[in-house]
Amino acid sequence: MAVAYEPMGVPALNLRAQYRTIRDEIEPVVREVLESQGFVMGPEVGSLEAEIAEYCGASHAIGCASGTDALLLPLMAIDLGAGDEVITSPYTFFATGGSIWRTGAKPVFVDIEPDTYNIDPAKIEAAITPATRAIIPVHLYGQTADMAPIREIAERHGLMVLEDAAQAIGAAYQGARAGTLGTASAFSFYPSKNLGGFGDGGMVTTDDPVLARRIARIRVHGMEPKYHHHEVGLNSRLDALQAAVLRVKLRHLDDWTAARRDVADRYRDLFASHGLDEMVQLPIERPGNFHVYNQFVVRVPGTIRDELRQHMMDRKIGTEIYYPIPLHLQPCFASLGYKYGDFPQSESAARETVALPIYPELSEAEQRFVVGSMNQFLHDRAYPSLFTDRAA
Repeated sequence: MAVAYEPMGVPALNLRAQYRTIRDEIEPVVREVLESQGFVMGPEVGSLEAEIAEYCGASHAIGCASGTDALLLPLMAIDLGAGDEVITSPYTFFATGGSIWRTGAKPVFVDIEPDTYNIDPAKIEAAITPATRAIIPVHLYGQTADMAPIREIAERHGLMVLEDAAQAIGAAYQGARAGTLGTASAFSFYPSKNLGGFGDGGMVTTDDPVLARRIARIRVHGMEPKYHHHEVGLNSRLDALQAAVLRVKLRHLDDWTAARRDVADRYRDLFASHGLDEMVQLPIERPGNFHVYNQFVVRVPGTIRDELRQHMMDRKIGTEIYYPIPLHLQPCFASLGYKYGDFPQSESAARETVALPIYPELSEAEQRFVVGSMNQFLHDRAYPSLFTDRAA
């Protein structure tokens, strides 16, 4: 009698598996940087900037120290400050709201769509005031926000659009890649990203040459040329080691994206084969969008999510929650005056979503184990779907 294959465990993310496939390409370029002893900025950074700009279809790309700084630098470059407001989503990583706050400006939150988890364009107009300077749409989990109505609103009100594309390099909207859909765009090279480095790193893209030049100056203490400081900026330079690694990885990015999309399709087939379509809300891909699946986030009734995660943990299956507390309920933003119930879609998503393992090297056998384990839990508990009415 055949015995069903059960992996020893399935991590939420397996960077070691990726590294094994590119070790022979990575180690020589790292050695070259070590031999050169040129660790800060330099030719590797300039080459990566040119390659990222070409990849996205943008005119300019400016490397910086982190994805957080990639959000902060464009806001500083438009002189955002006290008395200004920026509209964004409360359902995102902290850096989105934190970067606004760091300038002295006020984050103004707008609720999300229940199916994409991105900011709801229909709710933006009502949040605009005379103090509004910018909109930051977040391309969450690898799918772009609905940018056409967002850009129309921004143009009508004279607002900057700063894409938070930290999770969405390679994603596209109506044929245009993330990185070209706003005034400027922010990317993160944190190791868990689809294009991840060996530490922190970030990049800003823009088609505006004046904005690009100022961002490049602000990241080096407002200096241009050396020791001539036009303003007080930041120390936010991209390391040459990170740039060298990222240049190698960029050559593989489209193949990795295709593999992620295959993994997502297999998940859908597996959930359907177990009859879980009415019990689990799966990610959608909007028509005209190209999803790169930085995460594969599913939704289950909030009353059982923690039990499900424990069930998966017991089987050595990694899961994550992105994000358990929306920004409007974070203690550090209490002075903004928001309360529970202000953004019900964000609050529901925070209670009910769970991210399953997804990476290019994830095998079909491992996916079968993940979905089979969920199937066992959900059918044992016999929970009906709770999602039909919520999306209405």
